[in-house]
Amino acid sequence: MSLYIDHRGHGPVQLVLLHGWAMHGGVLEPLVEALEEQCTMHVVDLPGHGHSRDCGLPLEPRACAEAIAAVTPPAIWLGWSLGGLIALTAALELPRQVRGLAMLCATPKFVRDASWPHGSDDKLVHQLASDLETDYHATLERFLALEAMGSTDPRAELRHLRELVFARGEPDLRVLQEGIRILETSDRRAALPDLGVRSAWISGRRDRLVPPQAMAWSASQCGGSYTEIQQAGHAPFFGHADAVVQALQPLLAPSSPEQVR
Repeated sequence: MSLYIDHRGHGPVQLVLLHGWAMHGGVLEPLVEALEEQCTMHVVDLPGHGHSRDCGLPLEPRACAEAIAAVTPPAIWLGWSLGGLIALTAALELPRQVRGLAMLCATPKFVRDASWPHGSDDKLVHQLASDLETDYHATLERFLALEAMGSTDPRAELRHLRELVFARGEPDLRVLQEGIRILETSDRRAALPDLGVRSAWISGRRDRLVPPQAMAWSASQCGGSYTEIQQAGHAPFFGHADAVVQALQPLLAPSSPEQVR
């Protein structure tokens, strides 16, 4: 089975959208609706997630980037959370395919260590990996709660995330484990100065998974724009889609004919 990609919108700017861990492309619907007039969008269900559950492709950034690039036109790539690591990989390694990069609550290195104070606690990631083996649904529930934390209405957002996560069936346990390993081990900080495309880094001030400082630092390393949405948590497209669209405008404005159809 091949990757599932939903093609939406009819605007002149080509845009690939990538969701986060344990989710699917449908979770980005508020943002998709807000961009339909401006963009033609290719909304991906990553391997093992949603309608791509039986795809069989490993959830590995380079493999995913190549598979998506093979079936989409040159475009701006937007990645939320874990999807940002795939979008960043594509921008660094497939420059002919990626016309711009939008990182939405996404970081080149997820786990905190002595060299990186802006990451998440490594114990949290290790615990998620361990708990997946014993209590799959409770682990997803705990992660959803972390995603909703910090939003203006965390209970409503958690309720929405619960409804969405299984709306296209349960994600494959194999790729959930692969995703945790990616979060544990990925580190693309050193490559940021080599990023050859325009980039926009958009954070939620109340994000408890990807600290805004991580994104501000990353933007400074590659000359990208940085926007912090004041009242948002880890999923700013819930309740703040218009603010996300506004932050994307410098990237979406065509700088050359190559960026449009």
